Amino acid sequence: MSTATPTLYVGIDVSKATLDVAILPSGRHFVVSNDERGIDELLGGFEDPRPTLVVLEASGGYERPVAAAIAACGIAVAVVNPRQARDFARATGRLAKTDALDAKVLARFAEAVRPEPRALPDEEAREFSAILARRRQIIQMMSAEKNRLGAATSVAVARRIGAHVRWLEKELGRTDRDLDEAIEGSPAFKENEALLRSVPGVGPVFLCRTLMAELPELGSLPPRELSALVGVAPLNRDSGTLRGRRAVWGGRARVREALYMGALVATRYNPCIKEFYERLVAAGKPKKVALVACMRKLLVILNALLRDRTPWRCPHALNS
Repeated sequence: MSTATPTLYVGIDVSKATLDVAILPSGRHFVVSNDERGIDELLGGFEDPRPTLVVLEASGGYERPVAAAIAACGIAVAVVNPRQARDFARATGRLAKTDALDAKVLARFAEAVRPEPRALPDEEAREFSAILARRRQIIQMMSAEKNRLGAATSVAVARRIGAHVRWLEKELGRTDRDLDEAIEGSPAFKENEALLRSVPGVGPVFLCRTLMAELPELGSLPPRELSALVGVAPLNRDSGTLRGRRAVWGGRARVREALYMGALVATRYNPCIKEFYERLVAAGKPKKVALVACMRKLLVILNALLRDRTPWRCPHALNS
C-alpha cells in the first residue's frame, strides 16, 4: 500500500549571517549559517521529503545564493517582496517580529497564498546586475561628494574631495567598460540591448540596462501582469458606491524610476509616445497621469519587442 507524499511548505528568513527555516505542517524550526556550509546542510534536510514550495523575502541580495541553490535542486522557490509578507503577518494577527516568527509567517504565506515561483537569473545575469548596482552607487557617491565640495570652506578639504571626485569619475568609466564587456560577451544581452535601443527614448544605460538587469521577465509576461509587476498599473480604490481615484504603487522602484525618465524623453522624441501623451493631455488628463500612462505604454512596447524578437518600427512610417 503506497503512502501519499506529504505536502511541505518552507519559509526562510534571511539575514547576512543566518537562515531561519520554518517548515509546515510539522512546525519544525531550525537555523543554519548563510554560507556554503549552511546552505549544503539546508539542502540535505530537503531530500526526503522534498518541499512543495520554499518562500524567501528579498533581503538586499543576501537571499540570492540560497535561492539559486534551492532552484538548482529542482525545488520550487519564490522570492517575495518583504511588504507582502509583512502585510500577510498583520492580516493574520501576527504583530511581533523575530527571525523565527518571520520564518513561520513565510511558511504560512507559502501554504496560504502559494506565490508563483519565477525563474531566477543565471550567473551571467546576476553579475551584470551587480555591476549595474555598483554604477548606481558610484553616481550617488559622486553627487554627495560634489555637494560637499560646494560647501567646503577649507582649501585642504576641498582638495581632497576634488581628488575623490576625480577618482570616482575614473571608476565610473571603468564600470561602464565592465558593462560594455558584459554585453559584448553575451549574445543574448547584445541582442536584447539592440532591440530595446531601437525605440526612441530608451537610453543605453539608465533605462535599457536597468530593464535587462532588474526586469528579466520582460518579453515573457502578458502586458497587464508585467505592468502590475513593475508598479505602473492603476489600482482600483472602490468601496460600495464610492469610486476612488486610481493610483499606481508598489512594484520595482528602480525599474519605475528608469521608465519615468525614458517616458519623459519619449514624449519629445518618440512619435508614438508623443502623440499618445498629447492626446491624453488634450483630453484633460493631468500631465503626471498622462506621463504614467506613457510609462505603461512604453513598457508594453518594449515587452512586445523582446517577445517577438523584432526591432521597433515607427507606426507613422509604416502607414505612410
